[in-house]
Amino acid sequence: MSNDTRRAPRRPVTAQVPVFDQMTEAPIGRLGNVSESGMLLLASVPVVEDALYQLRFPVPDRNGHETQIDVGAHLLWSEQAHAPGQAWAGFRFLTLDRQHREVLRHWIEHVLPPH
Repeated sequence: MSNDTRRAPRRPVTAQVPVFDQMTEAPIGRLGNVSESGMLLLASVPVVEDALYQLRFPVPDRNGHETQIDVGAHLLWSEQAHAPGQAWAGFRFLTLDRQHREVLRHWIEHVLPPH
């Protein structure tokens, strides 16, 4: 039984999906799990709690083509991971345009495994 009380439950991401900082275009980590309203990031660079980020990550659309999802996100929390130099980071999405939300929703509902 899951104790996930979010309005949009998150799904685990089993593939290696890189996440990029839109401002620097540099990779900052990879997706751990995702929903329409937020994500867990395995960060490979230092992150700042309570900061705002502009992030980008690729997901396949309905036709299997890669779509870059752009989100404005608020970092709610972070904690050190077991691997040196990595941290788990929980983000809430603040901005996500309609088209990207639809691509993300399809990926979550039809491709990603349930918890």
